Amino acid sequence: MKDESSAALRALTLLEQVARSGQPVSLAALTESTGLPKPSVLRILSRLVDAGMLLREPAGKSYVSGPRLSALARDTLLNSPLRGERHRILDSLVDEIGETCNCTMLDGDEVIYLDRVETAWPLRVNLTSGSRVPLHCSASGKLFLAYMRRETRQRLLAAAALPRYTPNTLCDVPALEEELREIKKEGASFDREEFLLGIVCMAVPILHGTRAIAAVALHAPVARLSIEGARAWLPRMQEAARALAGTYEPQD
Repeated sequence: MKDESSAALRALTLLEQVARSGQPVSLAALTESTGLPKPSVLRILSRLVDAGMLLREPAGKSYVSGPRLSALARDTLLNSPLRGERHRILDSLVDEIGETCNCTMLDGDEVIYLDRVETAWPLRVNLTSGSRVPLHCSASGKLFLAYMRRETRQRLLAAAALPRYTPNTLCDVPALEEELREIKKEGASFDREEFLLGIVCMAVPILHGTRAIAAVALHAPVARLSIEGARAWLPRMQEAARALAGTYEPQD
């Protein structure tokens, strides 16, 4: 029983190291950071890859989070005991701005809604917790792409179909990359009726260090709020993002 418990803890330690890195982690780095023997680390990593908790990079020398680990992170956030605190922050934001606000996270090649507080206005878009939207034409999605490692982003965009949802959708990778550079520079992303005609959005990152671990965004019909009108709320959105960061921040 003790051996099983020890093995489980070693596996958990390796998962934590990979999840916290924000980039592919090599076998050598994992061996050094954990202090475990290399053969043991390799054996545990192989089992974690087989279980879908980790993925081995194409070259076979580095490891990243796998689909089951990502699903675990998503489900943990969706059902976190801190969800009430996050909801109160969103609720306060909506009271002040008067438009729908939400929290999102990256889930594979999509954005998933963790929480959402709707405006009292009758004209609005109904996207509940658990809803998913594309990366390339949503404010949160483009934000996550902008804060992603370049190699990861290029690989993701190369495999993506980038469908056109409206005449404003950016389906050209070079044009999208240019906008992503501006997003990283400004620290905010905008959906200019790119996913749904008549709807604009602004998203700002919820940061852990330099990593965008989640995002907070506002949505509104363009008839009520222009892009410049949304940008006027940027300082308030960033303030909310800092408050939310304390509820998402990984424990050391």
